[in-house]
Amino acid sequence: MDTLKYKVIKTEEQYNEYCDVLNELLSLENLSQELQDEVELVTYLIEKWDEEHSTFYDADPVQLLSTLMMERGLKAEDLVEILGVSKGLISDILHYKKGLSKEIIRSLSKVFKVSQEAFNRPYKLKVPENSHLRNASVMNTVKALELHH
Repeated sequence: MDTLKYKVIKTEEQYNEYCDVLNELLSLENLSQELQDEVELVTYLIEKWDEEHSTFYDADPVQLLSTLMMERGLKAEDLVEILGVSKGLISDILHYKKGLSKEIIRSLSKVFKVSQEAFNRPYKLKVPENSHLRNASVMNTVKALELHH
């Protein structure tokens, strides 16, 4: 019987090795069906490890986004194109000045194949208007505002 090329990931060292293998495979052009299957298998094994060890679910949504962008070699300009939003909005999000909208969370979830919950968690925003206050920050939460006439 042949030995398996890939096995269920059991150590962080093996996890890192598989991440390197995946990056290598993804850098190839015109993948054969066999290599596409290999990419799917390695991706599945990595995702399984991530689920069980919550390696990036500990990060706040902006850290997670930054990590995913780095892993895929994406820049802020790429997100502008992918999400169809302004460069200023992407910059504000990456610098904790604006929160993620439901639409952006949905899009990021699809693009990076990560659950929406990973991007839809509270995190602190840095709001310049409140910078004069000590430890000023705003949570990325939705509040209903009542308008009084």
